[in-house]
Amino acid sequence: MDAIQLKLTALWIALMLVYLLGDVLRIFSGDFKPGEIMGMQASQVMWLGIAMLMVIPIVMIVLTLTVGQPVNRWLNIIVAIFFLLFNLVGLPSYASWYDRFLLGVSLVFNAMTIWYAWKWTS
Repeated sequence: MDAIQLKLTALWIALMLVYLLGDVLRIFSGDFKPGEIMGMQASQVMWLGIAMLMVIPIVMIVLTLTVGQPVNRWLNIIVAIFFLLFNLVGLPSYASWYDRFLLGVSLVFNAMTIWYAWKWTS
């Protein structure tokens, strides 16, 4: 197994933990209302979409460890760019300092993923 694969896997794990930490802090701080997203009652379709979005880093952990290098490299770059842009767009919607801090950390992890994958040669 390539050392870059392990680094990329660790970055996806770290990203997932940062997302989970943000969710836990949001619950304990009272910054959420059960069943609502941004003041709207969430539908089953919305929850399915969120589940599909949030399972991507988990899938990336498995794919990074199992897929061959050329595909793996580009998959890591594309998915990390997607999450980087997604979080940049969403950053202004979070008012709390802890959320902004954690999103900043996630942006660093996404940038590191892009960098390591970009520099990865067979």
